[in-house]
Amino acid sequence: MYKFVFLVCSALLLSYVLARPQDQRASPTSTTTAATIVKQDNVNNADGSFNSSYETSNGIRVENIGYLKKIIVPKTETSDGQVIDEHEELVLVQTGSYSYSDPDGNLITLRYVADENGFQPEGDHLPVAPQ
Repeated sequence: MYKFVFLVCSALLLSYVLARPQDQRASPTSTTTAATIVKQDNVNNADGSFNSSYETSNGIRVENIGYLKKIIVPKTETSDGQVIDEHEELVLVQTGSYSYSDPDGNLITLRYVADENGFQPEGDHLPVAPQ
């Protein structure tokens, strides 16, 4: 199950990295060179943790680390929010980063954590919420 989740997350990240606005896609008359994988590492541990990374010939770098984390989840709460009972659950925590060069040659790097609090991306190219 975790390998499937890892594969789906990796595919989503790769599609996000490679996605560009429609007007910037290569036209049928232009030539493009396919990128090749120049380095790839995958480690899957018996405890469910993993570490994978790869680098392509066009400078894309991706790293993804995952592990299982126990969290306490309230089973029931009273109407005023008081926890009556709780139990432990395992959640998959993933951290990682990817980087690539944009069409202007700028290096774009995104770092992220995905855990029980959701997907939390960080990058200099991302907009910052007003304070």
